[in-house]
Amino acid sequence: MKYIFVTGGVVSSLGKGLAAASLGTLLERRGLKVILQKFDPYLNIDPGTMSPFQHGEVYVLDDGAETDLDLGHYERFTSTNLSKLNNLTSGQVYMSVLTKERQGKYLGNTVQVIPHVTNEIKQRITDVAEKMGGDIIITEIGGTVGDIEGLPFLEAIRQFGHEYGRENVLYIHATLVPYIRAAGELKTKPTQQSVSKLREIGISPDIIFCRTEQPLDLEVREKISLFCNVPIEAVIEGRDVKHTVYEVPLKLHEERLDDLVCERLHIVAPQPDLTSWRKFVQRVINPTHHVRIGVVGKYIELQDAYKSIYEALTHAGAANDCKIEVVRVDAEAIEKTGSEIYLAGLQGILIPGGFGDRGTEGKINAARYAREHQIPYFGICLGMQIAVIEFARNVCALAGANSTEFEKSTPHPVISLLEEQKRVTSKGGTMRLGTWSTELLPNTKVRGLYGKDTITERHRHRYEFNSDYKENVESKGMLISGTSPDGNLAELVELKDHPYFVACQFHPEFLSKPNKPHPLFDGFIKAALHHQTAALDADPS
Repeated sequence: MKYIFVTGGVVSSLGKGLAAASLGTLLERRGLKVILQKFDPYLNIDPGTMSPFQHGEVYVLDDGAETDLDLGHYERFTSTNLSKLNNLTSGQVYMSVLTKERQGKYLGNTVQVIPHVTNEIKQRITDVAEKMGGDIIITEIGGTVGDIEGLPFLEAIRQFGHEYGRENVLYIHATLVPYIRAAGELKTKPTQQSVSKLREIGISPDIIFCRTEQPLDLEVREKISLFCNVPIEAVIEGRDVKHTVYEVPLKLHEERLDDLVCERLHIVAPQPDLTSWRKFVQRVINPTHHVRIGVVGKYIELQDAYKSIYEALTHAGAANDCKIEVVRVDAEAIEKTGSEIYLAGLQGILIPGGFGDRGTEGKINAARYAREHQIPYFGICLGMQIAVIEFARNVCALAGANSTEFEKSTPHPVISLLEEQKRVTSKGGTMRLGTWSTELLPNTKVRGLYGKDTITERHRHRYEFNSDYKENVESKGMLISGTSPDGNLAELVELKDHPYFVACQFHPEFLSKPNKPHPLFDGFIKAALHHQTAALDADPS
């Protein structure tokens, strides 16, 4: 087993997760089995209770773990299937250490950061290795060098290199090489300072990954090589890509990153087969068609709040030779000015998941606009609940229909709390989480898209469709097209007389891959293209 640790310095948001995932892509396509994991220094047990403004989206795994969004990159860029073991936080570490102390497992010793906390961190690495097997583990350390909360993690990986041998352990450090426009120069001092700080801790990086807006010329590379004590070929340019993040593996291969890793770790493996990856990237960059998809949400200004949804749209767009122009629509803006100004001219409308009542009436108006104007609609989690509320109010004539999440005293609670959630008081990790099976109704749109009767999808919700209203909504044309195996929970709904009005209670975006788009996203983009063609035929001008 070989071990790669990816650290970061200078500033956050350097793209360590994408760099780790891209390296995973290259090594996997050399025929190696790659495992990825993320260590986050914050004290939360997991990001499940954190605001998207703080943390972006929460990425859910098959086993129900609520994790960092970087695990989404890991699963999209490689074939690895991750579990709760692949995301570790300081909160989990200290909880485990203190639980063991209370149980007397330290035999009366004074419990300290070294060795008890660092041993706990190292144990997670070996636990993943034992459970998942493989050739290489890539571990990304969140935060930046110099953060107080990150010190135990850096100390743990320093010890790991000493214990497992430097021939089996490699350190990659991501830094910023800023371009000072007034001077017309790239500056290496932040990188030098960051590496110096890392070396004070006892870690000498083997490879330096330089995030930059401009090309690294030979002089800059030589300077970083000299002052940071790495070979010049180990100074890797991580320049901003022009079109899509899926270009990153190709760029890093051009920089010979995977060759360097294999040489340093004494791995004999063939060159990576990137044929299918290159074809996918070309389909993203040079599509024939173009559609505009409106994503209506309340965290719309945050790029990372709906990260997996945007990526799943990209995957489906590439599969259909189509550029996806995402039009971000603030649900609260619709509440103020109406739907027409924001939604007219779109080829598809998507409402993603979320919590709380802010912006919900705007989302309901957007769902109504899609239904009445025959625009393809795709609702995810809350987006399904919104579709049901709108239909109940405006088609079934159930005045005041709502979710009990938004209005506890609603006369028609068409969306209500899951039965098992009614006794839950704790917030973290208590929702309906992880992979659950769904049975699809024959002769439905979703059955045709999936091509099978039973599916498994990842969930994250507390509220559900109230089955007391099933007969009412179905009599008006909204079909419950997918349910839990016992038939009690509605998992999918669709409209009979609409070209594409599909909504699901689960999160399909978490299972979409670059060369394997999710069936619901694929169907949505196909419907958007058809809607565009029909509109052009109706109005050839």
